[in-house]
Amino acid sequence: MILFVSGTFAILAAALVVLLINYYQRKNDMNIFRRMRRHQVSEQKTSSKSKETFKQTFHRLIQKFSKPLENKTPSSKLDLKLNQAGIPFNGAEFIVANLFFALVGGILIYMLTINFGFAVSIALLIPFGSFFAVLILIRRRKNSFTEQLGDCLITVANALRAGYSFQQAMEVIANEMEPPISEEFARMTADVKMGVPLELALDDMGKRVDNADFTLVITAVLIQREVGGNLAQILDTISDTIMERIRMKREIHALTSQGRFSALILLVLPFALGLFMFLTSPGQVELLFEEPMGQMAIVAALLMDLAGFWIIQRIVNIDV
Repeated sequence: MILFVSGTFAILAAALVVLLINYYQRKNDMNIFRRMRRHQVSEQKTSSKSKETFKQTFHRLIQKFSKPLENKTPSSKLDLKLNQAGIPFNGAEFIVANLFFALVGGILIYMLTINFGFAVSIALLIPFGSFFAVLILIRRRKNSFTEQLGDCLITVANALRAGYSFQQAMEVIANEMEPPISEEFARMTADVKMGVPLELALDDMGKRVDNADFTLVITAVLIQREVGGNLAQILDTISDTIMERIRMKREIHALTSQGRFSALILLVLPFALGLFMFLTSPGQVELLFEEPMGQMAIVAALLMDLAGFWIIQRIVNIDV
């Protein structure tokens, strides 16, 4: 029973973290070029200080406590993941925020249950849940970027034919298209304006995006800058290839929808059935948590359930 309740609280805590991150991401008007964040001078100076919101106060405190962790190996590795997810935190701030939520969550659970072991388990599950949420955001952002890439290349090719330079075409994408592709191109153009070579800026963007199609675009652009050629025509060809690949992915996604739905049912059904049995016949379910054999059966069932879900996902996940 403790495992079931702890898992439920962990899922709820992870959902809360995702909502907070999304809220912060939508509302924060911070410059996306975050290396200049702490050195940016405000263009609008008011005569009196406005009231500091809770969000701003929380972020300021996180920045203060995260300074000792900056440039450390764990936080540096997290920087790339958070960039890929589009989360306006660096690795050190993310670690400190997770520790804060784990501490607060553990204290609240202990106050509600007076069970130290249960509170510690929830506190330990919160960071894992938030990191799992980051992985989900990364996947969603990559998929959105791939969906936009074909139209992006068509726009760049048309801008080049109209007489724009390549950098001006990048600014058109940053100003006209929707996130996440506009945010990535805005960051790349900001890098170039600050003196970063275009090749290095494209390489950094490729690492953040981590997209095979965009890697092909970067290679084509760099080769064209070295040997010359009609870049607009090259981008048109790549765009046609990417659009066809997207069409195939959508078709495969439709054909494998039944398998993915089966995987979801396989994952959710044991928990739903366990909850139903606990509500209708709690005495029988409690034996699974009180007896050693019952506890072993629960662990084995969870492992087999997760293994079945993973195997089905591997089967239906066809790489194009």
